[in-house]
Amino acid sequence: MRMTQLFVQTLRDDPADAEVPSHKLLVRAGYVRRVAPGIYTWLPLGLRVLNKIETIVREEMDAIGGQEMRFPALLPKEPYEATDRWEEYGPNLFRVKDRRGADMLLGPTHEEMFTLAVKDLYSSYKDLPARLYQIQTKYRDEARPRAGILRGREFIMKDSYSFDIDDAGLDAAYQAHREAYVRIFDRLGFEYVIVKADSGAMGGSASEEFLAVSPTGEDTFVRSAGGYAANVEAVTTPVPEAINFATFDAAVVVDTPGTPTIESLVEVLNASHARDDRPWEAKDTLKNVLVMLVHPDGRREPLAIGVPGDREVDEKRLETQVAPAEVDAFTEADFAANPVLVKGYIGPEVLGESRASGIRYLLDPRVVSGTVWATGANVQGKHVLNLTAGRDFEADGLIEAAEVRAGDPAPDGSGPLELARGIEMGHIFQLGRKYADRLGLQVLNENGSLTTVTMGSYGVGVSRAVGVIVESSHDDAGIVWPRSVSPFDVHLVVAGKAPEMFEAAERIVADLESAGLSVLFDDRPKVSPGVKFKDAELIGVPTIVVVGKNISDGIVEVKDRKSGDRRDVALSDATAEILGEVRG
Repeated sequence: MRMTQLFVQTLRDDPADAEVPSHKLLVRAGYVRRVAPGIYTWLPLGLRVLNKIETIVREEMDAIGGQEMRFPALLPKEPYEATDRWEEYGPNLFRVKDRRGADMLLGPTHEEMFTLAVKDLYSSYKDLPARLYQIQTKYRDEARPRAGILRGREFIMKDSYSFDIDDAGLDAAYQAHREAYVRIFDRLGFEYVIVKADSGAMGGSASEEFLAVSPTGEDTFVRSAGGYAANVEAVTTPVPEAINFATFDAAVVVDTPGTPTIESLVEVLNASHARDDRPWEAKDTLKNVLVMLVHPDGRREPLAIGVPGDREVDEKRLETQVAPAEVDAFTEADFAANPVLVKGYIGPEVLGESRASGIRYLLDPRVVSGTVWATGANVQGKHVLNLTAGRDFEADGLIEAAEVRAGDPAPDGSGPLELARGIEMGHIFQLGRKYADRLGLQVLNENGSLTTVTMGSYGVGVSRAVGVIVESSHDDAGIVWPRSVSPFDVHLVVAGKAPEMFEAAERIVADLESAGLSVLFDDRPKVSPGVKFKDAELIGVPTIVVVGKNISDGIVEVKDRKSGDRRDVALSDATAEILGEVRG
């Protein structure tokens, strides 16, 4: 491929809407172009990388017995109605009507379609197991598309599904996919972790995520020195033992004027209601947070969450717990509609479905029976001290919604947690029989009885992988592609205008292509060497060959894009040297 023919235009400035390195560099280097928020065109360079990633995914899926197929992206409403996901997806679903008025959708994921395909074609346990996959474009109407191709409204995903007669078969399929994913991500060349995950709206039992470790990631995960690792949404809180409160002091209401925040409350308590043992701290207070849940049918439900005052409610953890409902703010209008709530001084004695407010009240698991709290008294300027869980108030249930912090104990006792950021690249689920039950996927077992098939679901973000690789492999000058996915094996630059330079470069290109390598040949005659070098570093092919003024001495330069190491190579040895470097 010659640069004079390649459909590309490199840019010197970052795009105005770019926030992360991959977004900036992929646009500047001519790999993708923005069409609309969250929607991108894949230019020739980008498509070459994307195709290489797809090839790696296909090879590893085929190696575990996967069979590739392809469903349409435009789908009928009825299968998604049967599984309730027509409503549960809410505004994230692209809904359309055809000319006859029938409801259709652009597929966000294809569990229903795979399930119905197997139901249509298979009827006996002898047909199973089956492992089917596709690499296909998905559509989700993200509220906040960002970071270029990392979080888009149109994206390419590999989704695969296993179908087995029993749970033992599901376990085997799950493990086979897990091992295949390890091989895929090892070949793609970025650092990743495997973490316990929440199944969320997908349902099912076992669930793990493969997260690319990246400071720009939207996902927070935790890990301990003892080997525990989990997405923050899946972390469970070690629950303290209940405390006998038989001898505890009675609750007492005290004046705390001007204390609508935890910080102001602690300051006033220490000034006017000092403890005998130690100063008051935020952890001694119970904070009651009000949110509004918006259900898929549009119904709005108030929810109160009680957490220790030194913790915030983590919106992502909360969203996971209440899905498919979405979380909205509790507004001034909502307070006006619930006059029993005194803003800034809300206490648990009015919260709960059976209490004055009628608002469902869920507690952090740390708020066990016998724990004592300072909290709102439901009166302006007053709080209550010594309010004891299990004696003075109860809740409608528990919820894992409080923030997870560095230093918290790991749920399995393997030590304190540390926090890091990551980008979700793969997710594997043991779906079980959720979709098979809803859609009637049954086969005859060896006894002649109908048995519901058990399923697994396994996804890889194929187009996202392009961005993830750049996030982990770039420098100030541009992209640094791993060889496994680089658009070309060699980027050859002619650093001058002399005819002998171009003649030597043509010979090198011909020899390398004859040996099976792909070459990007910068043959632009009127572009300065400096611009060519900058473009080569920006585009990021791992081996750069420079034919310059030393060609008169029979010398070319070979540069390693990652390390920056350069070496002079005799023209007569150039092909063999470059082949050795590329093929290792």
